[in-house]
Amino acid sequence: MLTFSRRTKIIAAFVAVIAVGYGIALYWQSQNGIPKDFTAARLQSAIIAQNIVNNSNQSTATLQTINEDDRKGDYKDALALTTGLIAKSQDMRDQAVELSNQVENMTKALSDVKDFNAQQAALEAITSRLAVINQLVNYSGDLGKLLNVLQAKFSGTPTTEGQVQSLVDQINIDVNAINNFNAQAGQAMDRFDNIEK
Repeated sequence: MLTFSRRTKIIAAFVAVIAVGYGIALYWQSQNGIPKDFTAARLQSAIIAQNIVNNSNQSTATLQTINEDDRKGDYKDALALTTGLIAKSQDMRDQAVELSNQVENMTKALSDVKDFNAQQAALEAITSRLAVINQLVNYSGDLGKLLNVLQAKFSGTPTTEGQVQSLVDQINIDVNAINNFNAQAGQAMDRFDNIEK
């Protein structure tokens, strides 16, 4: 029998709540004259961006372990963990492609939003979603650099002292930026909703 971890159940419940909210919001906004294409793309982009945020946040503990393994000279484990993060970042890049598609759909439908202030709030949300995508590119690039440094250490090639710590710190900055841009997008859409009531 298939069993799920507590974390998986929580994530599934969270996605279910978002899906129900998505349906309610679609109905509500279709009643208020907001373009359906905009509403659908807006809600899909919120779900995708939240998945990206969740995945990037989960990397924080792994990065700490990588840093500890590096300090202990356990490059094999650090390398394995980094390789796992890079595999997850590929999934995040795939989600970023889908996010960019939804942002494009929001942008196309933006001209059908009649209220200027609502358009401005939506444009801010779009800009923040694009910033999430851009920051995700930085995150992936920094993970790749970390992998290269660990591979060099593992093969016995001399590296600069503190290089792993520096890259881990930069990746944590990337994760914080992803969180911040996602929060800004949510705040902009809250303003949009208040205008379009």
